[in-house]
Amino acid sequence: GKQNMYEHSMKPPMIIVGPDIPKGEKRDMDVYLQDIMPTTIDYAGGEVPEYVEFSSLKDFIEEAKTESNYPEVYGAYCDLQRMIRIEDYKLIVYPYADVVRLFDLANDPQEMHDLAAEEGEQERIKEMFGKLLELQSSMSDTLVLSDFGFKKYL
Repeated sequence: GKQNMYEHSMKPPMIIVGPDIPKGEKRDMDVYLQDIMPTTIDYAGGEVPEYVEFSSLKDFIEEAKTESNYPEVYGAYCDLQRMIRIEDYKLIVYPYADVVRLFDLANDPQEMHDLAAEEGEQERIKEMFGKLLELQSSMSDTLVLSDFGFKKYL
Protein backbone atom coordinates (compact mmCIF):
# COMPACT_ATOMS: atom_id res chain seq x y z
CA GLY A 1 0.00 0.00 0.00
CA LYS A 2 0.97 3.62 -0.54
CA GLN A 3 1.17 4.74 3.06
CA ASN A 4 3.17 7.87 2.38
CA MET A 5 3.35 10.34 -0.46
CA TYR A 6 7.11 10.51 -0.92
CA GLU A 7 8.62 9.44 -4.24
CA HIS A 8 10.11 6.18 -2.98
CA SER A 9 6.57 4.98 -2.27
CA MET A 10 4.72 6.79 -5.05
CA LYS A 11 7.01 5.76 -7.89
CA PRO A 12 7.83 2.07 -7.64
CA PRO A 13 8.75 0.44 -10.94
CA MET A 14 5.95 -0.91 -13.09
CA ILE A 15 7.09 -3.82 -15.23
CA ILE A 16 5.01 -4.88 -18.22
CA VAL A 17 5.82 -8.00 -20.24
CA GLY A 18 4.05 -9.91 -22.97
CA PRO A 19 3.77 -10.41 -26.69
CA ASP A 20 4.09 -7.12 -28.62
CA ILE A 21 5.74 -5.46 -25.61
CA PRO A 22 9.23 -4.14 -26.46
CA LYS A 23 11.91 -5.89 -24.41
CA GLY A 24 14.59 -4.11 -22.40
CA GLU A 25 13.12 -0.62 -22.74
CA LYS A 26 12.46 1.85 -19.97
CA ARG A 27 10.08 4.81 -19.68
CA ASP A 28 10.16 7.46 -16.97
CA MET A 29 6.61 8.73 -16.72
CA ASP A 30 3.70 9.20 -14.36
CA VAL A 31 1.12 6.42 -14.34
CA TYR A 32 -1.54 5.21 -11.97
CA LEU A 33 -1.86 1.56 -10.99
CA GLN A 34 -5.41 1.80 -12.35
CA ASP A 35 -3.95 2.34 -15.86
CA ILE A 36 -3.28 -1.40 -16.00
CA MET A 37 -6.94 -2.28 -16.60
CA PRO A 38 -7.48 -0.08 -19.69
CA THR A 39 -4.04 -1.11 -20.97
CA THR A 40 -4.99 -4.79 -20.70
CA ILE A 41 -8.33 -4.19 -22.42
CA ASP A 42 -6.56 -2.22 -25.16
CA TYR A 43 -4.03 -5.01 -25.79
CA ALA A 44 -6.82 -7.58 -25.83
CA GLY A 45 -8.51 -5.62 -28.62
CA GLY A 46 -11.46 -4.61 -26.50
CA GLU A 47 -13.16 -1.28 -26.10
CA VAL A 48 -12.32 0.63 -22.90
CA PRO A 49 -15.66 1.71 -21.37
CA GLU A 50 -16.27 5.46 -21.21
CA TYR A 51 -16.74 5.37 -17.43
CA VAL A 52 -13.12 4.23 -16.92
CA GLU A 53 -11.25 7.26 -15.54
CA PHE A 54 -7.75 5.99 -16.24
CA SER A 55 -5.72 5.66 -19.44
CA SER A 56 -4.26 2.89 -21.53
CA LEU A 57 -0.47 2.85 -21.68
CA LYS A 58 -0.38 1.06 -25.05
CA ASP A 59 0.75 4.13 -27.04
CA PHE A 60 3.44 4.87 -24.48
CA ILE A 61 4.69 1.31 -24.64
CA GLU A 62 4.67 0.96 -28.42
CA GLU A 63 5.67 4.49 -29.43
CA ALA A 64 8.17 5.12 -26.61
CA LYS A 65 6.29 8.21 -25.44
CA THR A 66 7.29 9.58 -22.05
CA GLU A 67 4.82 12.44 -21.58
CA SER A 68 2.21 11.66 -18.97
CA ASN A 69 -1.52 11.37 -19.63
CA TYR A 70 -1.98 13.36 -16.44
CA PRO A 71 -1.06 17.05 -16.01
CA GLU A 72 -1.36 16.52 -12.25
CA VAL A 73 -0.86 13.39 -10.16
CA TYR A 74 -3.10 12.89 -7.12
CA GLY A 75 -2.45 10.71 -4.11
CA ALA A 76 -4.41 9.90 -0.96
CA TYR A 77 -3.95 7.69 2.06
CA CYS A 78 -7.01 7.18 4.28
CA ASP A 79 -7.93 10.56 5.74
CA LEU A 80 -4.33 11.13 6.83
CA GLN A 81 -2.57 12.43 3.71
CA ARG A 82 -3.25 14.08 0.38
CA MET A 83 -0.77 14.84 -2.36
CA ILE A 84 -0.58 16.58 -5.70
CA ARG A 85 2.38 16.63 -8.06
CA ILE A 86 2.45 19.19 -10.86
CA GLU A 87 5.50 19.06 -13.11
CA ASP A 88 8.52 19.20 -10.79
CA TYR A 89 6.68 20.26 -7.62
CA LYS A 90 4.92 18.12 -5.06
CA LEU A 91 2.60 19.30 -2.31
CA ILE A 92 1.82 16.92 0.56
CA VAL A 93 -0.96 17.75 3.05
CA TYR A 94 -1.33 16.15 6.48
CA PRO A 95 -4.82 17.25 7.61
CA TYR A 96 -4.76 16.20 11.28
CA ALA A 97 -1.30 17.67 11.83
CA ASP A 98 -2.17 20.91 9.94
CA VAL A 99 1.07 20.46 7.98
CA VAL A 100 1.79 21.23 4.35
CA ARG A 101 5.06 20.24 2.68
CA LEU A 102 6.36 21.44 -0.68
CA PHE A 103 9.20 19.85 -2.62
CA ASP A 104 11.01 20.78 -5.82
CA LEU A 105 11.65 17.32 -7.27
CA ALA A 106 13.94 18.57 -10.04
CA ASN A 107 16.41 20.04 -7.55
CA ASP A 108 15.59 17.81 -4.58
CA PRO A 109 14.60 14.34 -5.85
CA GLN A 110 15.07 12.80 -2.40
CA GLU A 111 12.58 15.29 -0.89
CA MET A 112 14.91 16.41 1.87
CA HIS A 113 14.23 20.18 1.74
CA ASP A 114 10.69 21.29 2.54
CA LEU A 115 10.03 24.64 0.82
CA ALA A 116 6.63 25.28 2.44
CA ALA A 117 7.95 27.83 4.94
CA GLU A 118 9.85 29.86 2.32
CA GLU A 119 8.30 33.25 1.61
CA GLY A 120 8.53 33.01 -2.16
CA GLU A 121 6.60 29.73 -2.31
CA GLN A 122 3.29 30.78 -0.72
CA GLU A 123 1.64 31.61 -4.06
CA ARG A 124 2.73 28.26 -5.53
CA ILE A 125 1.28 26.46 -2.49
CA LYS A 126 -2.05 28.29 -2.87
CA GLU A 127 -2.21 27.36 -6.57
CA MET A 128 -1.32 23.74 -5.92
CA PHE A 129 -3.74 23.55 -2.99
CA GLY A 130 -6.51 24.81 -5.26
CA LYS A 131 -5.66 22.16 -7.88
CA LEU A 132 -5.58 19.54 -5.11
CA LEU A 133 -9.12 20.51 -4.11
CA GLU A 134 -10.24 20.21 -7.75
CA LEU A 135 -8.71 16.74 -8.05
CA GLN A 136 -10.27 15.68 -4.76
CA SER A 137 -13.66 16.66 -6.11
CA SER A 138 -13.11 14.90 -9.45
CA MET A 139 -12.01 11.74 -7.60
CA SER A 140 -15.04 11.91 -5.26
CA ASP A 141 -12.74 12.26 -2.26
CA THR A 142 -14.92 13.05 0.76
CA LEU A 143 -12.19 14.45 3.04
CA VAL A 144 -12.94 18.18 3.41
CA LEU A 145 -9.58 19.91 3.78
CA SER A 146 -11.28 23.23 4.56
CA ASP A 147 -12.42 21.66 7.86
CA PHE A 148 -8.78 21.65 8.97
CA GLY A 149 -6.27 24.47 9.56
CA PHE A 150 -5.63 25.32 5.92
CA LYS A 151 -7.71 28.49 5.58
CA LYS A 152 -4.71 30.54 4.37
CA TYR A 153 -4.45 28.30 1.30
CA LEU A 154 -8.13 28.47 0.33
